[in-house]
Amino acid sequence: MNLHQFRFVQEAARRNLNLTEAAKALHTSQPGVSKAIIELEEELGIDIFARHGKRLKRITEPGQQVLRSIEIIMREVGNLKRIGDQYSAQDSGTLSIATTHTQARYVLPTPVARLREHYPKVTVSLHQATPAEVARMVIDEQADLGMATESLADYPELVTLPCYEWQHVLVMPHQHPLAQKERINLEDIAAEPLITYHPSFTGRGKIDSAMAARQLTPKIVLEAIDSDVIKTYVRLGLGIGIVAEMAMRDDPIKDLAVRPMGHLFGESVARVAFKRGAYMRNFVYKFAELISDRLNRDLIGRAMVGHVADYEL
Repeated sequence: MNLHQFRFVQEAARRNLNLTEAAKALHTSQPGVSKAIIELEEELGIDIFARHGKRLKRITEPGQQVLRSIEIIMREVGNLKRIGDQYSAQDSGTLSIATTHTQARYVLPTPVARLREHYPKVTVSLHQATPAEVARMVIDEQADLGMATESLADYPELVTLPCYEWQHVLVMPHQHPLAQKERINLEDIAAEPLITYHPSFTGRGKIDSAMAARQLTPKIVLEAIDSDVIKTYVRLGLGIGIVAEMAMRDDPIKDLAVRPMGHLFGESVARVAFKRGAYMRNFVYKFAELISDRLNRDLIGRAMVGHVADYEL
């Protein structure tokens, strides 16, 4: 058996048992993939895949165990390469970060700048995406780490650790009637045209859940992935807005009234994610420490080998 066979089996499973697509992804021929898989099955003495004619129909029970072992083997092969890269490159290379717009715009600039002070040879590659895309990029090793909200904890392939808590805030012109109220409730918000995040971003689920619990239907007139876009349309008078509090901390214009909404939507948690069991270079640990004083190399290392629960501080 060899690594090529392992890659072919792994890719066939990833491509929903479509050998043509697996071959394209691996830049080889479909017959070559099929032959390699059959040779591995013969060597192991089991069927990894159940077939109908020449087509793969499903993964067998022993095949599921083989795939789990292949996943571990291929991950460790990748780790071996990273160990070599780290010690030959002497803490240079690329730090790939997958994150949402809000984190990239308002949270990460200072940690990125400080990382460059510690590791001037490191290039930072920033990928802005939805939380689901962030998770997938880390799982597929397109990113060293991901940063988004609580939804990252939904993926068993990831180790996720909390960075900080935050809350939503309501933003509106200073002359708006709600800006004069001492305490704003959900009914007040539901009665107004509302501008907020797309459902896949920045804790939007907490807003929807709070409204649904009170059997309220908000009048959402615009959804966006960008806090600055939300603020722009609030300034144009399209409605009131709900954004993450960090989007208002350094707002240069100061023309909007800001009201905390933690009493309505609760606290949200920003989380950092790593692929479970992956090898991490020194500057990845350092960057995590720069994001939050809750994170340190020892905590991350223990979490990666399952000695710390993902939610432990």
